Amino acid sequence: MILRTLRRHPVKSLLGEEVARARIDGRGLDGDRRYALLDLTDGRIASAKEPRTWRRLLTLRAESKDAGVRITGPDGAELDDAALCALLGRPVRLIDERPPGATLRRSVPEQVLAAGIDAEVDYTVQEFGGAAAPGSFFDFAPLHLVTTATLAGAPAARYRPNLVIEHDGEPWSENDWTGRELAVGPELRLRIIARTPRCAVPTLAHGPLPADPEALRRPARHNRVQPLPDLPPLPCLGAYAQVLTPGTVEPGDRVRLH
Repeated sequence: MILRTLRRHPVKSLLGEEVARARIDGRGLDGDRRYALLDLTDGRIASAKEPRTWRRLLTLRAESKDAGVRITGPDGAELDDAALCALLGRPVRLIDERPPGATLRRSVPEQVLAAGIDAEVDYTVQEFGGAAAPGSFFDFAPLHLVTTATLAGAPAARYRPNLVIEHDGEPWSENDWTGRELAVGPELRLRIIARTPRCAVPTLAHGPLPADPEALRRPARHNRVQPLPDLPPLPCLGAYAQVLTPGTVEPGDRVRLH
């Protein structure tokens, strides 16, 4: 297997960027999910997992810069907090530290598919980073990976992975990697800890990519599995990982499963 692409999302739920080389350690890929937008009305972190309120986040792009992060709108113009508030229709502030007790809402994906993104649907309130460093903006773990076989031609950007791995095996092979170790390049060593359950985000328009309900319906049909022992079977695609040994990697590096 070969590492095909590296991706990061400097601001949670915004469009991200491909990188040519990156350091990966216990905090994840350098520059990934280092910022988020705080909803000043309720103290929650803005997330496209609640598409009725926050789907416009996926019209914005974040790029890492030496001094922090640059956010641009659909027309490519740089946006400050005031411009973000105007575009999103809610008062927000860019933050780099998660407030104590901050949560996000996760709309029930199947209800979003059935009723549409403008419908009021049930949601769960989600804590952050059960397998990540304290105070991070990761949903669960610091790294997310997927194989090209599982993507089956779908744009990786819809699923927001950090590592896309060139793999000519069967789709959904990541299901069987939980508990195993993955070596990427000469240094990086990962442990696969869980299958990745999918929310409604992959179905939404991502910048120039149009909305695509099939992005969730396909794993719902073909890969409804149990991501963790305490969860029921859910549509899953890809895998979560933790870092055992930090390292610097780049596309073309060999990937070995142990």
